[in-house]
Formats: sequence, C-alpha cells, structure tokens
Amino acid sequence: MSKFQDIIQGEKPVLIDFSAEWCQPCRMMPPILKQVKQQLGDRIRILKVDVDKNPAIARKYMIQNVPTLMVFKKGEVKFRQAGVIPAQQIIGIVQQFL
Repeated sequence: MSKFQDIIQGEKPVLIDFSAEWCQPCRMMPPILKQVKQQLGDRIRILKVDVDKNPAIARKYMIQNVPTLMVFKKGEVKFRQAGVIPAQQIIGIVQQFL
C-alpha cells in the first residue's frame, strides 16, 4: 500500500479505476481510459486497482461498487464516482485539476 500512497501524493492528477475481474461493467473501462490517456497524455497518471487483489486499499477508500473512479492530487481525493463514465466526461473532470 505504501507504493500506492507514493503514487497518489504527486502533483500530477492520478485517475484510479477500482475494478474486479468478475465485474461486467468494469470491462467497458479500458477502452474509455485509453481515450482519456490519448487525450491527456503525460499530464495524468492512470492506475487500475483490482479490489480483490488489493483489499486493504479498497477498504481504506470504502470501495463498495465497481467500477469506481477516483481522482487524487497531492494525496487528496478530488473526485469519486461509481459506474461507467464516458471518456469526454472523465477528461472534463480531470482537466479541472491539471
């Protein structure tokens, strides 16, 4: 978990996709996140966290539904929403924190 903490402490916004292999809607997120990365490039870091493989992180952030997207900057939660979100909406949200 300390590596996760190091990652979310940075100046650069970090978009976390909390997901699980068994989750059908979670399978819709990779192409959406690819679009986000293509548009925002190195201005953002995108991380996928499997809640089943990282239960301590999932517990700490009280992840109850997957997918859940969170944006961190300097260790603070700037945005959080459960469910599949379109790429353009995610880009608009992240741009507020660049």
